[in-house]
Amino acid sequence: MINEKALKAYLKKEFPDALRIDIRKLGEGVQGAGFLIEAHLPDGIRSYVIKGLFPEGLEHDYPSDRAGVFLLDLDEFKNLPKHVKAVDVLAEMDDGSIKSIGGGREYYLLMERAEGRHYFHDLSAFAAKNKLDAVDIQKIQAMTSYLADIHSVKKDSKHLYWRKVRDTIGHGECLMGVFDTYPEETISYDEMAAIEKKCVDWRMKLKPYHTRLCQIHGDFHPGNIWFKGEGQGTEKNQILNSKLLTHNSGIDFILLDRSRGPWGDAADDVTALTINYIFFSINHFGRVQGAYLEALRLFYDEYIKKTGDTELLETAAPFYAFRGAVVANPVFYPDVTRENRKKIFNFVRGVLDDESFKVERVNEYILK
Repeated sequence: MINEKALKAYLKKEFPDALRIDIRKLGEGVQGAGFLIEAHLPDGIRSYVIKGLFPEGLEHDYPSDRAGVFLLDLDEFKNLPKHVKAVDVLAEMDDGSIKSIGGGREYYLLMERAEGRHYFHDLSAFAAKNKLDAVDIQKIQAMTSYLADIHSVKKDSKHLYWRKVRDTIGHGECLMGVFDTYPEETISYDEMAAIEKKCVDWRMKLKPYHTRLCQIHGDFHPGNIWFKGEGQGTEKNQILNSKLLTHNSGIDFILLDRSRGPWGDAADDVTALTINYIFFSINHFGRVQGAYLEALRLFYDEYIKKTGDTELLETAAPFYAFRGAVVANPVFYPDVTRENRKKIFNFVRGVLDDESFKVERVNEYILK
């Protein structure tokens, strides 16, 4: 579980006069294992314990999860009377070396830079169109082709699938956390609780679907999808990676801000994008119609044609609940009227109450 050779090399740098360094396992529990370190110095023996976490379950699945646990330990062990003190947080690097990452007061992510125009521009323009034009269709084809490609990468881990569903409901950045940012009286606590309870029921319903686990973006919404060659040089932002995504249509786009883990249900990405066809149309027309309805249908038709994944419709409900709570949030979208916010929540409740999402019923969900 630990790289003993690399750890000894690190400790020899910390204690250059050490005569000997011994490492032995103390034991393990449900979450991880502990090891005793003894540095034999000219003036005596200094003893330390190093702890590692097992990398599956209990939200320790990703290295960043485990780093977060230890960084919090480093900050807080010293603040509780009679608690053992934490000395440092150590990171094993790709080359096998070990270095300190402890002691930081804040952390920052440095990324590359991209140019282009995000997909929100297209969504706004749909309001003036009765139907999609050729470029609109090509963009949807490019996005669905991209999702079909990444979603074809599968992983066998029911724990990661269950975590994704659990996080979608209970994580601080997802449904319950978003509800906690709502201003008072936006909707009642009872209404929030009813949606959360329905999502918990869906969590149990989706337990057997763990074989659907696949590679995802995790936040595939219009602000994170930047099309190249439009408004070039007028808008700039950071990018997910430096690879330009090009499909047969000639449409190029690049992605930002992959979030919340690399594995989940394909419905996470599909609902993150398609909720916006519904949301924008409600804001403009009070229902889903025109180019927005055509885009919603086309997106699902193209995605399912490319993947054969009709089962996605059976898993979409809790992901739409989360995304509905996002677009109905007056903190994020202050211009949404009370009436349109009510329609968004009608949609959320309608989808949660149905056995599977049905595109043809979208206005029934909204207007019930």
